[in-house]
Amino acid sequence: MTTDAIVSYRTSDDGTTLHATLLAPELDVDVADELRESLEKAVAGSPCRQLSLDLAEVTFIDSYSLGALVGVRNTAAAAGLTMVLTRPSAPVRQAIEVTGLAEVFGIAPV
Repeated sequence: MTTDAIVSYRTSDDGTTLHATLLAPELDVDVADELRESLEKAVAGSPCRQLSLDLAEVTFIDSYSLGALVGVRNTAAAAGLTMVLTRPSAPVRQAIEVTGLAEVFGIAPV
């Protein structure tokens, strides 16, 4: 397992999924660039086929951070990884749905 200031990483036992758990409870303009850089660096060096991003502990996300996640999704796709968001908290799910990004991230409506 690897951890930086904002994300904790581990690889699944079968080596196909890179699990990333966000450690910052609030994703806003102050941390969005750091988040994007961390995730893009992890994707670039990963032999995995999927990036699973756990958002359970995130209580707030702004539009700049959502944009950063879209950028990471695109970077992951270019590297051959599928990115999925898992366990989004209620406020994060709402922000994703309101912005029309639920389909982009594969979040099923509740």
